[in-house]
Amino acid sequence: MERAEKRELVSSLQAAFAGAGSIVVAQNTGLTVADMENLRVQMKQAGGQVKVAKNRLAKLALKDTDNADISALFTGPTVVAFATDPMTAPKIAAAFADKNQKFVVLGGAMGKTGLDANNVKALATMPSLDQLRATLAGLLKQPATRIASVVQAPGGQIARVLAAYADKSNAA
Repeated sequence: MERAEKRELVSSLQAAFAGAGSIVVAQNTGLTVADMENLRVQMKQAGGQVKVAKNRLAKLALKDTDNADISALFTGPTVVAFATDPMTAPKIAAAFADKNQKFVVLGGAMGKTGLDANNVKALATMPSLDQLRATLAGLLKQPATRIASVVQAPGGQIARVLAAYADKSNAA
């Protein structure tokens, strides 16, 4: 690779990392070309990207961004997955790692916050922003009668208990 090509690659990686909501670094020792292509397709369909770059060039690209310093993760054959939606890259990478034992998530970054492998997996299990919005909208659409019945239920139970005590004392 010529020096001009390296500069171009570093600048394109810098632009991609700067606009990324999350970055995931993984080791890809022993993955086949078909497996890598499968990962790329899955990530692209979800709105993310997967890049394989020399570790030194990836470290240079990360140096001038606002992302956390995750340069220590770049050892050995690594793959970088990133997306503008912070949930996309961790979800796809963790799901792919579960299916492929040769793909190991090392860690990543979410803005200025560095993530280890466990944090990436925890982030992958969280619902997306769209799912949270849908849940909230579903809660807001609940009929008002359900809400009223929930509010009235404790008062009705107290009234029944008091009536039972009143009947008990009248019978004695």
